[in-house]
Amino acid sequence: MLYQTVAERWPLFRERMEESSGLPKFVVREFEEFLKCGIPEEGCLHLVCRSCGYSEVVALSCKKRGFCPGCLGRRMADTAVHLEGRVLPAVPVRHWVCSLPWGLRALLGYDRELCAEVVSAFVGELCRSLARSAKHELGLSSVADGHAGAVCAVQRTDGALRLNVHFHVLALDGVYVRDAASGKLEFQALEAPTRANVEEVARRTAERIEKLLRRAGRSPDPQMQNEDPPPELALDEPGLASCYAAAARGISVSGERAGLPALRLVSLSAATGRSAAAESEPVAEVGGVNVHAKQRVDGRDRKQLERLCRYVTRPPLSQERLERRADGSIELFLKHAWKDGTRAVVLEPDDLIVRLVAAVPPPYFHTLRYFGILSSHSSLRSEVVPKAVDDPTAHAPPPAPGDQVELALEQSDDKPPRRKRWAWLLRHVFAADLDTCPRCSGPMRWVEAAKTAETARHLLARLGLGPRPPPQRQAPPLGQLELPLAY
Repeated sequence: MLYQTVAERWPLFRERMEESSGLPKFVVREFEEFLKCGIPEEGCLHLVCRSCGYSEVVALSCKKRGFCPGCLGRRMADTAVHLEGRVLPAVPVRHWVCSLPWGLRALLGYDRELCAEVVSAFVGELCRSLARSAKHELGLSSVADGHAGAVCAVQRTDGALRLNVHFHVLALDGVYVRDAASGKLEFQALEAPTRANVEEVARRTAERIEKLLRRAGRSPDPQMQNEDPPPELALDEPGLASCYAAAARGISVSGERAGLPALRLVSLSAATGRSAAAESEPVAEVGGVNVHAKQRVDGRDRKQLERLCRYVTRPPLSQERLERRADGSIELFLKHAWKDGTRAVVLEPDDLIVRLVAAVPPPYFHTLRYFGILSSHSSLRSEVVPKAVDDPTAHAPPPAPGDQVELALEQSDDKPPRRKRWAWLLRHVFAADLDTCPRCSGPMRWVEAAKTAETARHLLARLGLGPRPPPQRQAPPLGQLELPLAY
């Protein structure tokens, strides 16, 4: 459904945008590459079984980070494996969520430097709160004796695919303290944060955001519900600014509801009302900054921790949530019904394109950040992160008869690849094995990689899977002229 909608509407949408102001190259490239993702004619890999000769073709992916469900699913699985195996120690981890005032969402979606400063402001106040609690509960002589750590994932959209920049933070639910006797860092768990603790984090975060906005010459009004898109964005990229504004406000841009909020489908049985949170719940909102800290995971349960890591780094959209209606509009189902009972929103195809445009992060917009003792610049990081033993098949397929033998004549200083193989991730997450032949369970190996559309068409033609392209006319050698001679 997603691919069909983009393939049908994107060319016309782009043409109409070009008539006015156009879209930046990074957005256009995201959509163009998405339309090539998973298409064997655009690039593929030829796999053959060493035992029985069974062969299959696997299409290459676009490897983008905007909204492609397949490529972002791979990124999600890879990041979760990395966080679980190499970053988060076996200690309690608390999931913090920070959402921001409506008027800041379009601004932070565009201004990556300001977004980084706001992220640092929130996580900094969170770590400060943990250090102060540690000093009070553990009797430390200074807050500097308690070392907190956190990982922050920046999400650009909410469940309705509106532009809603918010933060998911996995923070160690305690601090590391240097033991005087052994000299080692020991983890000391802290009590669960109270509503007063969370409210203080929200208040101090709101104050720091106000200072950041004043320093950047922007309005410090915490509500900012009706503020226009950033002036520099409206001047440099007016088309992108209009998409950001429509996606942040959740309004339609075409059809009968153009200029109005998207149609909602409400289930009265799912409505829970807007009852006030209990006094004991760690939830608070100050100046439009909403902080939530209910979920806690035991770090010794590595599978649950990995599932939580996949949740905070999930793609903005999944194929199963889209459904075509009889009138041609698209029904976007919410993963969880809202408090007013809204279970889905109805979008015109152009409305979906606009929200996908807003979901594409600008270049160099980092969506994963590390803080405190878990950051790369911390001198204490190596003492607390897990010493994971890598699966040898994570970066190379298991050895099989016929493979070339690598001679270890000298010690190599080359580090293993940072990313896991796609085949390994498929087996790890979805129990799908591309390294094993489905017919005889023999080893599968790739024999040819077609990275361009031209080589892919030739490969598919040789395998009998596509029309054979016409032979290309060879260029004359250099220095030889091609002259029409009459006989």
